[in-house]
Amino acid sequence: MKGQGYIIFAFIFALVIAVFAVINVDPVQVNYLFGSGEAPLILVILISVLLGGLATASVGAVRYFKLKRENRSLHQQLTKDKSSIPKKDEETKEPEKSNVQKENSTFKTP
Repeated sequence: MKGQGYIIFAFIFALVIAVFAVINVDPVQVNYLFGSGEAPLILVILISVLLGGLATASVGAVRYFKLKRENRSLHQQLTKDKSSIPKKDEETKEPEKSNVQKENSTFKTP
């Protein structure tokens, strides 16, 4: 359900941006690092939203891959640690048998 809400929110956001961009079609002066030019405001809005989305997605992707790598290393460490721990059943059964045998040998019934 969480994923569906995200998709619905993204669709509504894209629709609002598209309507906002279509309303603003007048040409505007755009200053670049290396010069200036004139472009329709609709293109400036859409390119700005696209670049913002790409920047956000790239940061999210970097974080996702870091967490995935950390998860994989922790999972490998966990399986390694599990294999080095002896089973609990084998440890507890043997001492109980020896204690029971000792008690039987000290207390003899007539």
